[in-house]
Amino acid sequence: MRSEGTERGYLLVRPYFLLLFMAAIALPLNLGQGLRVSAADTVQVTPSTQQPGDFTNPRLLYNLNAHPGRVKSLAFSPNSQILVSGGAYNDGIIRLWNPRTGKRVGTINKAQKNTVESLVISPDGQTLASSGSDNIINLWNLKSNQFTRSFVGHTTSVTSLAVSADGKVLVSGALDGIRVWDLLQQRPLGTLVRFDNRIDTLAMSSDGQTLASGDTKGVIKLWDLSTGKLIRSFNAHSGAVTDITFAPDGQNLISCSSDRTIKIWNLPSEQLTRTLTGHNNWVNAIALNRDGKTLASAGRDGIKLWDLSTGELLNTLIGHSDWVSAIAFSPDGQILASGGFDGKVNIWGNPSITSRK
Repeated sequence: MRSEGTERGYLLVRPYFLLLFMAAIALPLNLGQGLRVSAADTVQVTPSTQQPGDFTNPRLLYNLNAHPGRVKSLAFSPNSQILVSGGAYNDGIIRLWNPRTGKRVGTINKAQKNTVESLVISPDGQTLASSGSDNIINLWNLKSNQFTRSFVGHTTSVTSLAVSADGKVLVSGALDGIRVWDLLQQRPLGTLVRFDNRIDTLAMSSDGQTLASGDTKGVIKLWDLSTGKLIRSFNAHSGAVTDITFAPDGQNLISCSSDRTIKIWNLPSEQLTRTLTGHNNWVNAIALNRDGKTLASAGRDGIKLWDLSTGELLNTLIGHSDWVSAIAFSPDGQILASGGFDGKVNIWGNPSITSRK
């Protein structure tokens, strides 16, 4: 990894004096203004012919009719009990699912004016943030079941969101740069930097100190969020960086690209340690299981499961009739969710989880 020196950036950030009082919540069926729920609302579930197993060989549990177009984003609640999905192509809808039963438990009909680009849920499970091609970030309070406010500041489609592990900071990426928001007081903190190329993906380290951004030119940049300064910049891929994620130990960064590769970067040594090849086209998204060992990647040729420690391809899962566009592991490590251009959300895992409440 080659460092390219420093780049000026700034953060209009004041120190945080407020502590976040966390409370365990259960998401009720009455989801408030802008949301619609019906007790009779059901989803189509297609029986699987795959054999039971763990994430070396998981089973397709549910095949859900989620959206009329591409599923753009997926996110789990911290307790793994709720999965949210966002639709594209003027859909603007967020759907909420119980991943253990395959039932739809809520719908936000007008979450964004058109495409829902990105979704994140705060670590306390109380706030859902959505962003869209309408340049707006919307916040939804999942405790009081109300839309709370919009963050307006970007002038282009907001393609990626990331939230700090303590739930205090939300970061958004777009064509016009990266902005930072106070998620507790629900106010803007400032602009980190402005770019002349689109930010496709963001990831935040577990300690909330480092932000990674990936853009359409194949460049990854690491930022110190406490100072707003660029730590390091390197040419990671020959195509657009489509997704990035930190390993749990914070020592490694994983990226994927339209160049058909997945790369693992060791941050302390500034070295590329492994390149995973096997997809026959763009790698749209990646997700790392909580064990830090099993990596899932999504593309035109389905979902591939990798042993991150050896680089071995463990399995390829076929469950969508078109490109797989989004993927997410549940925080408890028991469920893998995938979304596709076919408008479906697939739930993968061991059949034993479906018997649990």
